[in-house]
Amino acid sequence: MKEPYKEALRYIRNAEELLASKAGRENGVYIDRKYVRMAGNTAWNGVLIAIGGWLEGMNIKYSGKTRPSEKWYEKEISKRNRKLNTHFTNAYDILHKSMGYDGVLLASISKEGLKVAHEIIILCNRHS
Repeated sequence: MKEPYKEALRYIRNAEELLASKAGRENGVYIDRKYVRMAGNTAWNGVLIAIGGWLEGMNIKYSGKTRPSEKWYEKEISKRNRKLNTHFTNAYDILHKSMGYDGVLLASISKEGLKVAHEIIILCNRHS
């Protein structure tokens, strides 16, 4: 496994640990929105690290002065791998928006988001 993917997995594990140890959970619902948001943002950053490593392996570099937008990633991924693009869009919606911004407390949503993040890392590693 290459370094970006190890680092991405570390982020996902950190997100899982935040949910397990800090968010509190009752009847399939997290109690502390703050930690759901932190976990969502952490996992989303792991996804970006994996995607960044995958794109870098194909010599695709972002040339802008600010950080690349979600649309830039989506455009570059969609040219190369439709399945990965679908997972990326789902990760954006679940990890970044639902968890990271909104702090959705349903544990099933977080579980699905982390599952998609793992799938992205596996696909990026496999196709690098």
